[in-house]
Amino acid sequence: MPWIKLITSSTTENTEALSDLISDAGAAAVTIEDNADQPLFEPPPGETPLWQANRITGLFEADTDMKAVVERLQSNWTATPFPEHRIEILEDKDWVRAWMDDFKPMQFGKRLWVVPSWHQPPEPDAANLMLDPGLAFGTGTHPTTSLCLQWLDAQNMEGKTAIDYGCGSGVLAVAALLLGAEKVWGIDNDPQALTASKDNAGRNGIDLEKFSLHYPRETPTLEVDFIVANILAAPLIELAPSICALLKPEGHIALSGILDHQAESVMEAYRPWIEFEPMATQEEWVRLNGKKVNNH
Repeated sequence: MPWIKLITSSTTENTEALSDLISDAGAAAVTIEDNADQPLFEPPPGETPLWQANRITGLFEADTDMKAVVERLQSNWTATPFPEHRIEILEDKDWVRAWMDDFKPMQFGKRLWVVPSWHQPPEPDAANLMLDPGLAFGTGTHPTTSLCLQWLDAQNMEGKTAIDYGCGSGVLAVAALLLGAEKVWGIDNDPQALTASKDNAGRNGIDLEKFSLHYPRETPTLEVDFIVANILAAPLIELAPSICALLKPEGHIALSGILDHQAESVMEAYRPWIEFEPMATQEEWVRLNGKKVNNH
């Protein structure tokens, strides 16, 4: 049986009230997502911040009278006109099985493969990064992760040091280690990301002495050979001095999570330290990579 999605938007001030109304109207589940390119950094203890622009999705059973649901929401929404909304049909299927069927081994560059745990590596002697389904932070399928994996594969990582800034599931950090890096630091402000990174490293037989995980505020004083940062344009711009301070002179950096129209702003923030090479693109996403100049 299919499901019905009611999708609407709200500001920070209205999100909680609107999500409660949708839940009270009979939604089986309600989700809140970012409706713009706005990062949220680690909040103070006890705080749960929301984005300025939010997308709220209510999931309803297929036989729900959605006209009555919308009328109920509109009649109970007194603060402002009820936000614009749309209704979509969500096909019912075994989503885990469908995801597993779609997720097959993927090659990035010449040496690196990302392989789901239920598959045998196509090239047993390659750098095979094994992943399980259900990861919340990235599997290599998104263009930004793909661009970074391709860049890592093209580098000579043997005996080098690296930082994965915004490590998420640790895909990029583990890839660097499988490609020969001597030591990698993973940095993320989400404790679940650090846990996922550690788990993935262990699943891939990584010596945890070579993989050190930190919150941004606890990052040790370092100068590494490579930095890869796959986050978003706004935090990349804000963190430019801090990130560049972690890179050795002549060290190499790759920045991703950037839409093509954001590339120039990000490059401008890094130009005091980085000499950029031609950007790489995939769909509407770009990767900016370059080398740290000697005079900084």
